[in-house]
Amino acid sequence: MQSEPETVCNVAISFDRCKITSVTCSCGNKDIFYCAHVVALSLYRIRKPDQVKLHLPISETLFQMNRDQLQKFVQYLITVHHTEVLPTAQKLADEILSQNSEINQVHGAPDPTAGASIDDENCWHLDEEQVQEQVKLFLSQGGYHGSGKQLNLLFAKVREMLKMRDSNGARMLTLITEQFMADPRLSLWTQQGTAMTDKYRQLWDELGALWMCIVLNPHCKLEQKVSWLTQLKKWNGMDVCPWEDGNHGNELPNLTNALPQGANANQENMGQCKSLEYQHLPAHKFLEEGESYLTLAVEVALIGLGQQRIMPDGLYAQEKVCRNEEQLISKLQEIELDDTLVKIFRKQAVFLLEAGPYSGLGEVIHRDSVPMHTFAKYLFTCLLPHDAELAYKSALRAMRLLVLESMASLGDTSRPHHIASVVPNRYPRWFTLSHIESQQCELASTMLTAAKGDVRRLETVLESIQKNIHSSSHIFKLAQDAFKIATLMDSLPDITLLKVSLELGLQVFL
Repeated sequence: MQSEPETVCNVAISFDRCKITSVTCSCGNKDIFYCAHVVALSLYRIRKPDQVKLHLPISETLFQMNRDQLQKFVQYLITVHHTEVLPTAQKLADEILSQNSEINQVHGAPDPTAGASIDDENCWHLDEEQVQEQVKLFLSQGGYHGSGKQLNLLFAKVREMLKMRDSNGARMLTLITEQFMADPRLSLWTQQGTAMTDKYRQLWDELGALWMCIVLNPHCKLEQKVSWLTQLKKWNGMDVCPWEDGNHGNELPNLTNALPQGANANQENMGQCKSLEYQHLPAHKFLEEGESYLTLAVEVALIGLGQQRIMPDGLYAQEKVCRNEEQLISKLQEIELDDTLVKIFRKQAVFLLEAGPYSGLGEVIHRDSVPMHTFAKYLFTCLLPHDAELAYKSALRAMRLLVLESMASLGDTSRPHHIASVVPNRYPRWFTLSHIESQQCELASTMLTAAKGDVRRLETVLESIQKNIHSSSHIFKLAQDAFKIATLMDSLPDITLLKVSLELGLQVFL
């Protein structure tokens, strides 16, 4: 193939304390990232430092010259670039010869080759105008022509900067956010009362997640946090700023394909374990002996999953609650549990069962609290081989679905810890309720399977199902599950499980 004609580009790169602080290239290419010529020169300088001559600051070189050399230097410089610098040179000469001029009131002279002071801020070069133009272009394309992918690449770049503790991460995210806030579609959607597209909401979710990473950064200075807080409050105060939980009355539930249903939801991910990727790396400062970054990460994940939280109002936010929980559990399922991690699971399970109102597995929870069925199923399967009693206790506690219980239970003395809603007979707008009930059914089915052959536990699980599951279709499914488990081909029928199946089947008809 015929190659393109070779072109020569003039490239200039300024450095300050091992950072590229400015770049120019005669190729004229405009982009957020450096052009190929700047990258090539940078790599050449890194790989062959001896081939690039290092000069002292020009002020040091001039200091070594005598008067005749200085005059020759200036005249040659003016001669080579006379059309560009002659007017400036003449102006400066007049000012220097005038004793009362401003230039003579300043000691010394500037030196652009000397670099900044050691106390001055220094950061990587970022073409802010290009960042703004690129984001504006991608948003204007409305998700077409791969614009969403391009925006996600920008978000990935911000994450990379944050990982490297590059201050440009916050600068770049600020520029991106400003363009998102200036998107004219926000005003249009607000005026029309229509919802955003799901793709656009996902971009806003990523924007929020990145800001969370920035404001929680333990290495940033207090003045930076104050500045970001002011900026975030300013954006939040704008009428067009989207609500985190979506629209509050214009969205109709249509979850046919939004969330996974039934027994195959995570497959009252599994086969793709990557345990070799996760290892115990010792933390620099132990809280307890044997603790590592992995144990800390797992414990934080369990704390987050077990926290009691109120179900948000909007459809999109409710979907996001389910989606985020399942994504976090999916990551945990990639980790092979060893004795150290099992201790963490047991510790957190006990703590969540005995904790106060912040725990989703505590004795007292709010009526509108997000159910713990999905998390409890994962906790149950992890604890069962090591502490069956704790596994069942956690799963049985999580079977609750108070939002569907009637106000009549308020006077039930057998359940002193139940808290009913202040507003009587209020049926909430839980758009994900069918998915939640499906997960409740899955948790019950998992316990029935594990309890085969244990009369006491089967009776306890049956009581929990009859007390907490309100959907006749799910009770019928559990009756079918119990019958299948009881009559497996490789063993004698389990009489107790058959009775459970019969009782549940009869309950459907009552």
